[in-house]
Amino acid sequence: MIRLYFWTTPNAYKVSILLEELGLPYEVIPVHIGKGQQFDPAFLDISPNNKIPAIVDQDGPGGTPLPMFESGAIMVYLAEKVGSDLYPQDTVRRYAVLQWLMFQMGGVGPMLGQAHHFRRYAPEQIAYAIERYTKEATRLYRVIDRQLARSRFLAGDDYSLADIATYPWLRAYRWQGQELSDWPNLQRWYTEVRARPAVQRGLAVMGEKVDRSGKPPAGERWANLFGEKQFNGR
Repeated sequence: MIRLYFWTTPNAYKVSILLEELGLPYEVIPVHIGKGQQFDPAFLDISPNNKIPAIVDQDGPGGTPLPMFESGAIMVYLAEKVGSDLYPQDTVRRYAVLQWLMFQMGGVGPMLGQAHHFRRYAPEQIAYAIERYTKEATRLYRVIDRQLARSRFLAGDDYSLADIATYPWLRAYRWQGQELSDWPNLQRWYTEVRARPAVQRGLAVMGEKVDRSGKPPAGERWANLFGEKQFNGR
């Protein structure tokens, strides 16, 4: 059994979707980041960077429980655990998946996260930051759209970890100053990925329990997400 430490963020959805695609049994343990549960000592033992997602594989290597943090590492581990073709054994195909997975980890996630922050959450409108990160979002969408003009999925003709990792970040495309209709190849891919039953199940893990209004958090939520508590860890 996999214990999935989860809140409704793009990085956490990567893992819930993957678990559904792999058909692995898992238990969801909510970590309410707005209430500061990511700073609990027990959680920090699993995820020292106080971020979700994290997992504990109760049946890890040699039957020993294995804790893991960082969504990309978790995804590779789970795919390798079951020998899934979502992370192929063939060397050429595997590195095609790996490079697009790293593109998501190093570019799509961090840059689109900044676009979210400055366009939706920042307490003051900073024109330079909004312009910079909106333009970077546009650049990344262009890279993805060009790749998807060449292949059905990001790493080739087969659905893979790269697609699972990227899709959750693009769901908030309007928060990033984008319209899918501007990117026809990406829109075709987005529609196909969204329709997968495992994707729909992975996105439904916690239903609609979380505020999705996009309004800036305030008070305790702000302190836990963007304020001194986040930076000081207490």
